[in-house]
Amino acid sequence: MKKRVTAIGGIFFKVKDPAKTKDWYKKHLGLQTDDYGTTFEWRSSENPNQKGFTQWSPMKDNTTYFKPSEKDFMVNYCVENLVELVEELKKEGVTILDEIASYDYGKFVHILDPDGHSIELWEPVNEVYDEMVEKKTES
Repeated sequence: MKKRVTAIGGIFFKVKDPAKTKDWYKKHLGLQTDDYGTTFEWRSSENPNQKGFTQWSPMKDNTTYFKPSEKDFMVNYCVENLVELVEELKKEGVTILDEIASYDYGKFVHILDPDGHSIELWEPVNEVYDEMVEKKTES
C-alpha cells in the first residue's frame, strides 16, 4: 500500500461568529479569507512542481458537520489512495462513518479516532481544487 497520510488537508473548528473570526485573522495575521476561510498552498517535498493545499475554516458553533463527534474541531488529512486505505482501516477495526463521496476536487470519507474526534480523509485532485479556490494565504 502507498503512504497513508501525506499532509494536513484542513483544519475546521467551531466558533460563535465565523465572519468575526475570519475578519480578526485577516486584520491581525494577514489571512486572505473567503466564505470558507482560507487556503494555504504548499509544494510537495518529493515533487516541488506538485502543489498541495491546506484549508483553514472556522465554522458556526452549531455545525453538525463533525457528527457524531461533539468535539470543537476536525482535522482533514490528505491520503494517496482512499479506497484502498478505507479497506485497510476496516480490517483494522477503525470506525468508518460514511461512504466515500466523490467530487471533481477529490474523494472524502469520515472516520472516528479513539477519543471520538471525527477525522476527514481526502484524496485530493489538486489541479481542480487549485482552480476553484477564491482566496489563498501565500507564504
